[in-house]
This record gives sequence, structure tokens and C-alpha cells, in this order.
Amino acid sequence: MKRTLLTSAIALASIASAVGSAQAAQLTISCGAVGAELTLCQEGIRAWEEKTGHSVDVVSTPNSSTERLSLYQQILSANSSDIDVMQIDVVWPGLLANHLLDLSEVLGEDAAAGHFETIVTNNTIDGRLVAMPWFTDAGVLYYREDLLEKYDHDVPTTWQELTEIAREIKEAERAEGNNRMQGFVFQGRAYEGLTVNALEWVASHGGGTIVDQDGEVTINNERAAEALDLAASWIGDISPEGVLNYTEEEARGVFQGGNAVFMRNWPYAWSLAQSDDSDVRDKVGVTQLPAGGEDGQSAAGLGGWNLAVSRYSEHPELAADLVAFLTGEAEQKRRAIQASYNPTIDALYQDEEVLEAVPFFGTLYDTFTNAVARPSAPTGDAYGRVSNAFFSTSHDVLSGSKDGAQAVSDLEGELLRLKRRNW
Repeated sequence: MKRTLLTSAIALASIASAVGSAQAAQLTISCGAVGAELTLCQEGIRAWEEKTGHSVDVVSTPNSSTERLSLYQQILSANSSDIDVMQIDVVWPGLLANHLLDLSEVLGEDAAAGHFETIVTNNTIDGRLVAMPWFTDAGVLYYREDLLEKYDHDVPTTWQELTEIAREIKEAERAEGNNRMQGFVFQGRAYEGLTVNALEWVASHGGGTIVDQDGEVTINNERAAEALDLAASWIGDISPEGVLNYTEEEARGVFQGGNAVFMRNWPYAWSLAQSDDSDVRDKVGVTQLPAGGEDGQSAAGLGGWNLAVSRYSEHPELAADLVAFLTGEAEQKRRAIQASYNPTIDALYQDEEVLEAVPFFGTLYDTFTNAVARPSAPTGDAYGRVSNAFFSTSHDVLSGSKDGAQAVSDLEGELLRLKRRNW
């Protein structure tokens, strides 16, 4: 949920259709930008233009992944050929599969060879490869190395430890004159990003994954309620009231401006925190997210984005060629080195140049390969409504309108009603 969260849609305009015409095609690509994503997208496009001789215009789409999914669904439901290639979230293949091309038919059966098997499996619906992996993601914890050292603290391993350390350092720093210092920033707006954050809290406390792999609703339990109540306690204490409207970029802005001790975000924020204009350059560490208590475990939400070709494209082979180029090893390596976007190709996690640029890719490899998936597979077409119900309920708890126990009970009832109608 870049990551998230980052998305892009690629729309290819009509090209000369005369048989045997050598005229270059005029293409249109829509990049949803998060951080360095727009620049990376443009650079990849330029390389493809040079390789193929086609030209590409860049247009924009909504930054919100929730809004972008709605846009895609409207376009695809109309069987429109306006958008040929779409960047789709890791939880969307099952939702959009009926509208997407089987890329193995165009690119070959070995098109996804070398990519993470779990993502390829995720993108294969009823035996059809409906999307190629572009980059993967898992939530990580950013922390101020200099502040932990200053106040003689180790990196927290549980959410309770984080709460206590964040409160102490925030109060001490404010006493020294930094009235803008916060303890912890995350993605608290009522959108898909909060689904990922709240799933991490719940799963790390042993509260399950909202809906299990068999499609059973599991959210109504004491540990899930406890996790949400703990997160609610952060608001107005270690986290600002404004976090209730934060996405990835608002959280990054606060942290990168030197005004937060801890931040939950995706790996893309690393290269930006290390940039020349960053106030926290060379002061940041990255580790796995905390566990939910001594008997809990770290739970990082699985994110990431894929490229897919619309079944209604008038130029499927050209669109698939662009997909193959942008998801290839050379392009993924460039994105990893320049902006710390996680590759989906296993070999790049042993690449010396990649590890030199992003050292935590090696130490957090297991986090990236064992991240917790949102329940999109067992809920199918109903996932969008399931996620909406979960992030809305989580936001109710964060904002203080419900406590955790009441929230998970109400959510269970809502999800059971959805289940009877939709999965």
C-alpha cells in the first residue's frame, strides 16, 4: 500500500494501423506519483522510447489507490480501450482479472521466470498470468538513530516499547525547544493505507487477518480489539491529531523534516530520507515493525505493484512489450538503486550494487518475502468492500468514536452480511 501508496496507469493512444506501416506509435502513459515514482516512471519510459522508436506522453491519475481502483473499474466495465496498461495493486488481480490479458500468451510461458513465486502466484488467476510483478513492498519501521543514541535507547521490539520510547523522546525534545517533535507517524487516513497499517497491528498481536484463507471472518477477538485500542492511545500523545489524515507522503514529510522519532512507511522512503535536502540524512535506521507484545510477532503488510494489459487494448503486443521492459531485471535494478523500490526478482537481493545502495534489503529479506497479505484472495470481488469496512472501523477507533471491542464486534456483523451476499 506504498508503498503507497504509489500507483500508475498506462494508456496507449491509437497508432497508425496500416498493414506494414513503419510509422512510430504515439503512446500515452499515466503515472501516479509517490515520492520519486514520477521521475522513475519518466526515465523508464524514455529508455523504452529510445529502444523502440515510439513516443510516450505522460498524464496523471488520482494519487489515492482507492480512487484509482474505482477509475480502473469504470473504464474496464465500459470495455474501453482508452487504457492499455495499468499498474495494479497486489490485491487487485482477483478483482480485475476478467478484464486483463493473459500475458503468458503474448510474452511466453516463462515471462515471469526469476520473479518471486508468491507474487507470480498472486498474479495468476485461473491459470492466467494477468499481471507482471513490478516492485514489491512490506511495511518497515524508520527510526532516528541519533535520538535513540542521545537518550540511550535500543530499537524497540514491541509496540508498547515504541510507545514508551516515543513519548519520552518527544517530551524531552520539546523541552529542549523543538515544539514540532512527534513520537510516531503512520498512515492514519481512512483509505487502503490504513487497512495495511491496522492489519499489521492486529496480526502482530495475534489477532488474525480479518478474514482467514478459508473465507471465515475472524476479526472479532480480544487481541484485535487490544491492538486497535493501543493505536488509538497514540493519537494526541505520541502521534499528532493530524495523523488521522496522513497518507505515506504526509508521514514522510514530518519524519524527513526532522520532526518524528519513528515512522511506519514503505522502503521507498529510504532513498528520500538520505537525499541531499533531507533534514535526517545519515541519521535514520530501518528495521522490522514491532511485535504485539512478548508473545506476538512482527507483521509487515504485503504491498507492491504490478503491470497489466487491458483485454480491450487495440495494441496488446505493444502494450505487453512495454510491460516486459518496465518489469525487467535492468529496470528493476535501476529503480532499487536510485529510489529503494524493492525488486520482485530474487537475484537482485544478492546484487552487490543494490545492497550497497540499500543495505536493509539484505537484513530484511525475510520480512519482504514473508509479509502478511490482505484478505483479497478469499474475499474475491468483495475485497474492496471488506477493506473499506475495515479501514473505516479502524478510523472510528483511532478518532475515539468507538473502542476496540465494540468496533470489532460491529465489523464482524458487517463482514458477515457482506459474505452472505458476495463470497
